[in-house]
Amino acid sequence: MQTIQSGYRGLSLIMTLNWDRVLYGATLAFALAAGAWLGSL
Repeated sequence: MQTIQSGYRGLSLIMTLNWDRVLYGATLAFALAAGAWLGSL
């Protein structure tokens, strides 16, 4: 149980540190999709 708890804590730390990169990638993908949609009109 302690191993699972420490593993979850480590995964939570990785997600906290990399959350800005995930947000940046999602924003970039949304901007590219919106640009392609506007370009097709």
